[in-house]
Amino acid sequence: MDIGQIEAFVQVAALQSFSKAAEALFLTQPSVTARIQGLEREMQETLFERSGRGVRLTDAGQVFLPYAQKILQQLKEGRESIEGLRRSEIGFLRLGAAPALGTYVLPKVLKAFAEKYPNVEVTVKTGHSEQVMQLLLSDAVQIGLARTMIHPELETVPLYDDEVILVTNPSHRFCQHRMTRIEEVTRENLIFWDRTSSYYALIQGLFYQAGLPPKTTMEMDNVEATKKMVEEGLGIAFLPRVSVEREIEHGLLCEVLVTDIPAATREIAMMARRNRRPSRAVSAFIETVHTLYLLDSGAPARPAGRAASLQAVTGK
Repeated sequence: MDIGQIEAFVQVAALQSFSKAAEALFLTQPSVTARIQGLEREMQETLFERSGRGVRLTDAGQVFLPYAQKILQQLKEGRESIEGLRRSEIGFLRLGAAPALGTYVLPKVLKAFAEKYPNVEVTVKTGHSEQVMQLLLSDAVQIGLARTMIHPELETVPLYDDEVILVTNPSHRFCQHRMTRIEEVTRENLIFWDRTSSYYALIQGLFYQAGLPPKTTMEMDNVEATKKMVEEGLGIAFLPRVSVEREIEHGLLCEVLVTDIPAATREIAMMARRNRRPSRAVSAFIETVHTLYLLDSGAPARPAGRAASLQAVTGK
């Protein structure tokens, strides 16, 4: 059974004529007859009754007709989907992102992406950076956003430096001068979050380098909960700047500079499998990220050549 036979069957059933079906299909009548006969042999049933007034479906033909019509409709939809994908009108995009990036960075990127490519279906999986890397390696996602990680099967392109800053309640004593020293920080109730994340190790490292143990009074499992605790004056916390920009702007949190420790940053990158030809949706997403984080004057800049390498290595 082939598509040509099914097309001939549906046309003959609709037009009740072999000759008219042949005209509609731009075939000769013997060709249409041969296709119907081949289909009948495979089905081991007669599908049409011939008479001087034309042809009509047998009982077997009537049973088979809706299935044949469904096959042709699904084929039509499949062809249209492929054509739409070719024109980037539709497509599928599978993304992986570290939790903070999925919450505070990805919405801005996807908003810009959706404005230009509204018909792309997007799926986002979140996990710590190591988990994002594993999602990429298992082909569960096509693009990953996480801290910079090196793996021989991945192409990693740095986007910006993610700064971790100290924040307090606006009524906290540190907020008066908006600066303090690490020794003073150790005297305060410090709220830590997500012990399994790289942020936890980064913040602990600040105190380790200073030779001073922090006074940890509370541990939370996510950034949003930590922010709320700080807002209520239950402690102070080191949090990614991107996660607290809005609260600082609206006076809900206060940024405090710790003057005697180095800036705490970690590099954020976009990652993809090497030597994989990207779909149009993936290429469009990469282009959107480049525009926002390499060309946008409000975003940390990096040499365009480094970012361009992601599309080059993935095969665009």
